[in-house]
Amino acid sequence: HRIREYYVLMPNYSGRWNLGEALQAEAASNWPDAPVIATSVDYLVVAGGGGGGYDAGGGGGAGGYLTSTALAVGTGVTYTVTVGGGGTRATGPSVGGSGSNSSLSGSDITTITSIGGGGGGSISSTSGGNGGSGGANRRNTGTVGSGTAGQGNDGGTGDSNLSGGGGGAGEAGDTDGTGYGGDGLSNSITGTATFYAGGGGGSHDVSGFAGAPGGDGGGGKGDDKDTHNGAAGTNGLGGGGGGGNFSGGHNGGSGVVIIRANNGVASATTGSPTVTTDGTDTVYKFTGSGSITF
Repeated sequence: HRIREYYVLMPNYSGRWNLGEALQAEAASNWPDAPVIATSVDYLVVAGGGGGGYDAGGGGGAGGYLTSTALAVGTGVTYTVTVGGGGTRATGPSVGGSGSNSSLSGSDITTITSIGGGGGGSISSTSGGNGGSGGANRRNTGTVGSGTAGQGNDGGTGDSNLSGGGGGAGEAGDTDGTGYGGDGLSNSITGTATFYAGGGGGSHDVSGFAGAPGGDGGGGKGDDKDTHNGAAGTNGLGGGGGGGNFSGGHNGGSGVVIIRANNGVASATTGSPTVTTDGTDTVYKFTGSGSITF
């Protein structure tokens, strides 16, 4: 019965024994202890967004974005989930803080790591920081932060009065002087289409003009010249923080890790993920670090 179960349930298991080897192992009671493949899951791993810059600051870059279907996971294996926090806003001349990485790891998979977003440029630190998506520069000076290939895009340049927008997962920060944060990407892993990983908008340096909007996917708006009315990146979406005026920039949003599996496959979780059901699947949404066992 064990041989039949092995071959019925595991027809595609890489490295399985042939029938003769299985019969010999059954007779010798010599079955391996290594976990077998339980199922395949979908995942979305988004890192924390970068913080916005100070004094006509650039927008922070979105957290890195990685997603895939059909990741093979093993029975009895515990997978560690790490959710990165958003980068801190710049309150002085230094560039905004980078977001923290998010990851999914286990003994039988290659660790999946999304890189935190780069911070926005500030006065005296005009260039944006590198990251999952790059932070924007300050008022068309310095250089834009670079995104990570396959995870995000570069920050934007802005113009002489408007700082650039941070890069998003779906597009770079503004490339036409608008200061807009780059849009993120839409994903339906939860059963509802949602944008993740938008870049923060740049702040304006002329009275009477508004700061630029952040990108779809939680990017924060940049400040007006005279009003600290911008916004932080949205937590749980990995959005970049909006660029700031003399009161400082805005924090990046924290990331998220989402795992979608067949109903009843997971046996335990830690870290209190939000658990929902969508048809024949169960969705585990981690906004804080934890683990999941299959």
